[in-house]
Amino acid sequence: MKVPAGFLVVSLLLSCFTATSYGVYFSSLKETLEVTASPSKDQVLKAGEDTITVTWRFNQTYSAGTDSDYKTVKVKLCYAPISQKDRSWRKTEDRLKKDKTCPHKIVARPYAASNNSFTWTVEKDIPSGVYFVRVYALNAHDEEVAYGQNTDAHKVNNLFKIQAITGRHVSLDIASVCFSAFSIVSLAGFFYMEKRKGKSSQQK
Repeated sequence: MKVPAGFLVVSLLLSCFTATSYGVYFSSLKETLEVTASPSKDQVLKAGEDTITVTWRFNQTYSAGTDSDYKTVKVKLCYAPISQKDRSWRKTEDRLKKDKTCPHKIVARPYAASNNSFTWTVEKDIPSGVYFVRVYALNAHDEEVAYGQNTDAHKVNNLFKIQAITGRHVSLDIASVCFSAFSIVSLAGFFYMEKRKGKSSQQK
């Protein structure tokens, strides 16, 4: 029996919709990773200067084999709720494809159950705010299957602050002053020479 072309188009559209609507939800993930970050509570780090050391491992209270499908991990710098307020572009969504909580990548590497540590220099373009660190475990299909974070479920403990780079660097200010002074001297010299030329032409 010949299938109508319209039916095929509708079926294809429904298939595409089903594929795009599918996704991993944060609420479906187990917190099987133990994560710590070096900054102390409320410590202020300077972007472009200070470092964060992140350590993580598999929580041994879970049964053996729980992490059998963990292939890689991604370590992320995440906004605390106070730095998400009234900022829709940082909004937390349960569906991870739409979630904007953790936009800053620290590192990605193959999964290991223990002895994981990475020291990261806070990048210069990180905005001021209050942060925490989260680590996702991903399977062979690059899908999140578990996580861990250095704060509690309500994201109120062990938070730290980052101060963004603001204003101009001292060396730039010095260069600007020197350039301005040189411009003034050059301009004064120009007028002096023009004045001398004018007097010379009048004497002739």
